[in-house]
Amino acid sequence: MAKCLSSICAVNHVVKNTNFLSGVIAIPARRSLEKEKIDSLEKLSDYSEEEIMKLHGFGKNAMEKLKTYMKEHEVSFKN
Repeated sequence: MAKCLSSICAVNHVVKNTNFLSGVIAIPARRSLEKEKIDSLEKLSDYSEEEIMKLHGFGKNAMEKLKTYMKEHEVSFKN
């Protein structure tokens, strides 16, 4: 008899109600920020561009989109 996995799935795949950078950068990059507890532009500005580029999901394309978005909101990476 097959075992129901719905309870396991519910525990392992908790969906957070966050829209930070939704539509700006891809999901893998957003998840990496979420794992680092970066959920606002203010927190993002505490990191350097190099630190963010080391995260999974961040490449040249994601970084360019992120920098453009940050510039529009008058926020920048730390130096």
